[in-house]
Amino acid sequence: MTKAFIVGHPIKHSRSPLIHGHWLKTYGLEGSYERIDVEPVNFGEFLKAFPARGFAGGNVTIPHKEAAFAGVDRRTARAERVGAVNTLWVEDGTIWGDNTDVVGFMAHLDRSLGTGWEQDVDTALVLGAGGAARAVVAGLQDRPLKRILVANRTLAKAEDLVRDLGGTGPAALAPLAWEGIGSALPGAQLIVNTTSLGMAGQPPLAIDLDRAPAGAIVADIVYVPLETSLLAAASARGLRTVDGLGMLLHQAVPGFRRWFGVTPEVTPALRALVLADIEGST
Repeated sequence: MTKAFIVGHPIKHSRSPLIHGHWLKTYGLEGSYERIDVEPVNFGEFLKAFPARGFAGGNVTIPHKEAAFAGVDRRTARAERVGAVNTLWVEDGTIWGDNTDVVGFMAHLDRSLGTGWEQDVDTALVLGAGGAARAVVAGLQDRPLKRILVANRTLAKAEDLVRDLGGTGPAALAPLAWEGIGSALPGAQLIVNTTSLGMAGQPPLAIDLDRAPAGAIVADIVYVPLETSLLAAASARGLRTVDGLGMLLHQAVPGFRRWFGVTPEVTPALRALVLADIEGST
């Protein structure tokens, strides 16, 4: 029986076991997917030992993604670009690391907006400069955008992101001071929130979408609540919106394929299952 896991600290909030458990049942596969809570001081030992414990691989979540990046034997080009690993697997005795947040975000955009949506986008404005922002920027760099602006409350962190990822795609990549968001909005056809602002228990993301162009796309990777104040404001203006739940679902696909040998589908039934669990816990 194939075994996989998600490791983090804390980990009890993770919906990944619900997602992978649904797929195991749907495809009639013998396997398991479990939560494992590992404190940062013990993560290096866990990473080396998980193959001997019979695991084919697993997912890595906060706060271990950077440590996983440093600790694996080999990394995909995608993980190298982002500087973080969220998916592990063993191949010929070698522990590999990938970052599937990149494909998760882009797959959800494509599913929500339809293929070719990027033809209407010259400039993307990414809010935040953490690990999620790096994955989002890396994904957008694979599309024919002209410019990607990265705004962060600490400008130096946005500058670090631009330094690390600049020049790896056709779009010009530039940092932006947080107070410059208002002046950048009129020229941004895609606005992506990668910060925790708007998440349940956090302050709202206070930006004035009245300055965004008509027809702009507003995406938020926060999925609790599913409709953040940012998405509600975008909907009120008649802008296209993309919620955060799809990124969570789509990023799980490559790992499941690696461990269990089946490429699973992100279906309305899976989305409804996870959404019901989220709503039941809030």
